[in-house]
Amino acid sequence: MKKIMVVSDTHKHHRNLARALEQAGTPDLLIHLGDAEGYEDYIADMAGCPLEIVSGNNDFFSMLDKEKEIRIGKYKVLLTHGHYYYVGSGIEDLKREALARGADVAMFGHTHIPLIEYGDGIVVMNPGSISYPRQEGKRPSYILMDIDKKGVAHYEIEYL
Repeated sequence: MKKIMVVSDTHKHHRNLARALEQAGTPDLLIHLGDAEGYEDYIADMAGCPLEIVSGNNDFFSMLDKEKEIRIGKYKVLLTHGHYYYVGSGIEDLKREALARGADVAMFGHTHIPLIEYGDGIVVMNPGSISYPRQEGKRPSYILMDIDKKGVAHYEIEYL
């Protein structure tokens, strides 16, 4: 079994990320979907596991990739902050791009609102923001992706 923690939009505030890591336990992989604002090395040290990270719209001088395609088990995963796909207005552009690339999962941030949507042959998800949540109730959130013994992924939005 493999545990992947997905976070986004930490914006230089890491107290809640520390709490989330404590709550979930050390993951096998941490995915950060942008707006780390120069703290990627700090976040990697904090996580104590491999880190996959992309740049966000507030990562102004970042040399991080704008997006990545990675493999997690049998799944092809597109990592993006989402602002290039206008996710604030909906996820259709992102979904279309991810499907065109043959992705099984598309992960994005930017909106600070958690989401897991299944359908059209793809899972699209946003962990929300661990530092500045914007959804109703404004609870800091992240996603745990668990790969079970059979290699099947299960996703859960977790809240602090």
